[in-house]
Amino acid sequence: MTITDEDCLTETLAFNEEFAAAAANRPPRGPAPDAAALALLRRNRLGGGTPPVRLPQGRTRVVDGVPVRVFVPGRVDGVYLHLHGGGWAFGSADGQDERLWRLAEQANLAVVSVDYRLAPEHPYPAGPDDCEAAARWLVTHAEAEFGTRRLLIGGESAGAHLSVVTLLRLRDRHAMTGAFRAAHLLFGPYDLSMTPSQRLFGSRPTLTDTESLRVSYERFTPGTTAEERRSPDVSPLFADLRGLPPARIVVGTEDPLLDDSLFLAQRWQAAGAPVRLGVVAGAMHGFTLFPLTVTRRELRRQETFLATA
Repeated sequence: MTITDEDCLTETLAFNEEFAAAAANRPPRGPAPDAAALALLRRNRLGGGTPPVRLPQGRTRVVDGVPVRVFVPGRVDGVYLHLHGGGWAFGSADGQDERLWRLAEQANLAVVSVDYRLAPEHPYPAGPDDCEAAARWLVTHAEAEFGTRRLLIGGESAGAHLSVVTLLRLRDRHAMTGAFRAAHLLFGPYDLSMTPSQRLFGSRPTLTDTESLRVSYERFTPGTTAEERRSPDVSPLFADLRGLPPARIVVGTEDPLLDDSLFLAQRWQAAGAPVRLGVVAGAMHGFTLFPLTVTRRELRRQETFLATA
């Protein structure tokens, strides 16, 4: 049976309603948790579900002082540097072994996922510094380690933000323009001073909302003003984007970060690089975390983009 776009939209909207109904029975979001509460949430995978499955195909190592999780399939045509999401405060390199191993096998890519330091214990610039160090290591050592110099980068949410910041740092600090062939960016925040869609989203019961984004930014960049967060190293939407590689940028229409992806795609293309923009009807922030038809479709498209970039 052929699954149509209308079928996907119907399923996605129904899931949104179920998510909202479940959210109504949860206590309201309180103030930002302290470090001890964050540690507990991290161990419990944000307080719900089972711990992530760690596959034997994954290998944990340290490169230039940064822990990474490495997957190497039987055939390697390139290396994908993956930066996980989680609002710069949650997530880990071993949090999605099954998905990363599938990507490695389907796209014939070695996958290197970075276990960057998390806020609030390690606020900006610790996380970006770790991602930059891992990327520089990969540029220098990929051919010796994996037999290829074809490098790709990407991530979801905060990981998409860190991917763009990393590309800009490689260009501006190390003259490594062109080291990465393509970027795959899922629903990232690119303006931490808040785009209109972020400000106007309000408290709708989705995975994130206006206030939770504001708290994440304050946790990641404590003591900064909105104007200070417009620094290109913090908010890459304000950066000169010339010299960046082709990108695929994906976001859902029910995501408070919708404007971030729309604006970034326009500026990326205007700077001279090809962009594929995927706007997923009805999808909330983080929709690829959930077992939806659009998730399966989106992951296949990601595999194809990275395999052929």
